Amino acid sequence: MPNPHETQSTIALWGEETFGPVRDPVALAKRASIEMDELIEALEKGDTEEAARETADVLILLNRLGATLGFDLADAVDAKMKVNRARQWVPAGDGTGRHVD
Repeated sequence: MPNPHETQSTIALWGEETFGPVRDPVALAKRASIEMDELIEALEKGDTEEAARETADVLILLNRLGATLGFDLADAVDAKMKVNRARQWVPAGDGTGRHVD
């Protein structure tokens, strides 16, 4: 039975078939920024369903970026979480924070 979930590879293939090859990875990052703004807008309105769609748009673009640059996004997240778990953090009190080292 095939995996029902999209992967970085299937997303990248769809993106290339739909939009053509990525000529400049900055274009993907800029588009992800636009989608992030739309996500913030949905959150400010309290629209959870739209927030889910916009979150997906951001992740789709980031998966395409990873494929374009030759890294696996899930592996990059795992590596970064290893770094984050080793750091000392100061909570901001709003669910975010900053590292002190």
